Amino acid sequence: MTTPEAEQDGGDAARPEARLERAVRAAEQALIEYEIAVETFRVEIENFSRLHEQKLGPLYARLEELDARILEARAARSGDPDDRRRAEEARARLAPIPGVEELLHGWMDDSGLFPESVAMLTDQAVRPPRRVRPSEEARKLYRDLARKAHPDLAQEEKERARREEFITRVNAAYARGDEAELRELAEEWAAGPELKWGPSRAEELYARLEWLAQRKELLALLAKELEESAIGHMLQLAPDDPDGLLDEIGQQLRTQVTERENELAGLLTEG
Repeated sequence: MTTPEAEQDGGDAARPEARLERAVRAAEQALIEYEIAVETFRVEIENFSRLHEQKLGPLYARLEELDARILEARAARSGDPDDRRRAEEARARLAPIPGVEELLHGWMDDSGLFPESVAMLTDQAVRPPRRVRPSEEARKLYRDLARKAHPDLAQEEKERARREEFITRVNAAYARGDEAELRELAEEWAAGPELKWGPSRAEELYARLEWLAQRKELLALLAKELEESAIGHMLQLAPDDPDGLLDEIGQQLRTQVTERENELAGLLTEG
């Protein structure tokens, strides 16, 4: 017996544009899933980069300071012009730049490291760094909203504009890992107008497929850039335990700090 669904599928198949419409919709959904994956990875890299700076930045700064002081001590002992030049270059690289506080997320101002940064070097308690990633619930809410409200699902410019404004708010909430706001946005979307699909002409569908293919290529380039970045590569080394990776690197840096301090002490004593 033929079901109503089968009869409907048969009717759809009889339309010349039916297969093309299904291909476009499948490509749209695939692109949305890919965009979600790329955006999720971008947010993870951004948060991991911020955490990396908070936890390890002071250690790197301490190493650079010690290296400069070691070069200065060597120059003072040798009197060699090349040693003095190297010491001056190292010290110049450490010269504070006015207005860097905002750029360095509150860890340094134009006079040097903040007390929180110094405390980090000595393992004292400091304000906890941001989470490396949004929570699983936030990720779930984000994926669901991105699939439902993505601008590429719009058939009219007015609807696309509404979706673009909405998804911008969704992306901002997700970047902050704000579950409460994401839930509110989900409720807001559910209460809004529903998407209405309309018939498309074959030439419009072909143009749509071409645009989707171009968009996929751009996203692939962005994904490659993220993966090949220094922070992206580091995050991929320990995707399940990025905090542990930072702790391991931090321990290595602390060992180097101790070695540099001992080397500097030896140079000063000999001098």
